[in-house]
Amino acid sequence: MIIDVHGHYTTAPKALEAWRNRQIAGIQDPALSPKPSELKISDDELRESIETNQLAMMRARGSDLTVFSPRAMFMAHHIGDFQVSATWAAICNELCYRVSQLFPESFIPAAMLPQSPGVDPATCIPEMVKCVEQYGNVGINLNPDPSGGHWTSPSLADRHWYPIYEKMVELDIPAMVHVSTSCNPCFHTTGAHYLNADTTAFMQFLNSDLFKDFPTLRFLVPHGGGAAPYHWGRFRGLAQEMKKPPLSEHLLNNIYFDTCVYHQPGIDLLTKVIPVKNILFASEMIGAVRGIDPESGHHYDDTKRYIEASTQLTPEQKQQVYEGNARRVFPRLDAALKRQGR
Repeated sequence: MIIDVHGHYTTAPKALEAWRNRQIAGIQDPALSPKPSELKISDDELRESIETNQLAMMRARGSDLTVFSPRAMFMAHHIGDFQVSATWAAICNELCYRVSQLFPESFIPAAMLPQSPGVDPATCIPEMVKCVEQYGNVGINLNPDPSGGHWTSPSLADRHWYPIYEKMVELDIPAMVHVSTSCNPCFHTTGAHYLNADTTAFMQFLNSDLFKDFPTLRFLVPHGGGAAPYHWGRFRGLAQEMKKPPLSEHLLNNIYFDTCVYHQPGIDLLTKVIPVKNILFASEMIGAVRGIDPESGHHYDDTKRYIEASTQLTPEQKQQVYEGNARRVFPRLDAALKRQGR
């Protein structure tokens, strides 16, 4: 199988965005705030939004299953208070669940959390538990910066986050570290903020002993790990100066990287520097980079082409990247596939 562990519902029917705009307007004028029941999206609308977009591309590119979560830019945890985020997260998570029910062999959900700046992360646990136990979610997206580019939250290694980590361990699910929209004009959302966050999260983990407290905790650092693979020598050297164990012991039993890297040299570097067991196939298809590369004639985010063209990976290692590692890092995904006979 070819399992894409990084997909977002970027093509949801326009009614979702319209409802969200009303919710945001209601922050200033409660009389404008809509009820969740006022959002009407039919199964046929969901089918059309998926069949003509993600599913069509999956079939064209030859991938089998996508771990599907709400649109990252739409999480926007900096907007409103916790109740605003809680209502919005519940709506978005339900839509991804409905997609997974309509296309059970092609999509399996992962949850966004109702995070809010300055609010105890423990408030996210009820939504997380609901999504895993009722919706069959196999993972979560964790935003290390709910403030939207101002970084007001403690490091991911701080005890501030421990309630979420304890529940992750209990449920045996990983978290993808994924920020949302940047409202800081210094940081372009997808070109800077995303990659900054990936690199920052990796360094926060390195500069800690988090995994002594949580030896089975698992994080996926997306977009190829930000700067981490490219500057692996810097990070190895910093760990050495901090008297930390080698990175293979210190982090690589808990930290994984995806293949949302949109050119061949980048994938070649990732697979050369990072052990194959720590790399999971992903494309973030219909995401940040949707165009066609004039040098190759193919979509930038058609990452399967880069794996196929790799001269560094053996067929067995490619299978690990495509399927084996995802089943290991996402045990609930593996169990769901086995129930389907796959």
